[in-house]
Amino acid sequence: MCKVKVPQKVLDGLMAVRDSGLTNMLDRPMVARLAERMGHRAAARWVNAHPTLYAEGVFRGFEGLPAT
Repeated sequence: MCKVKVPQKVLDGLMAVRDSGLTNMLDRPMVARLAERMGHRAAARWVNAHPTLYAEGVFRGFEGLPAT
């Protein structure tokens, strides 16, 4: 199974939320809120804009795209 590819800034925000241990990563709305509160606005916007891809990434994993 392929990982879901996301911009590196999004991946950084998702990993910050995960590493905080403040929520279950399946709680998508809380993940977005925490990312926003932690200053990871790109991650919060991406999670809200791509709920299906986010859910796939929780189970398959995420991979950061190289900066362009």
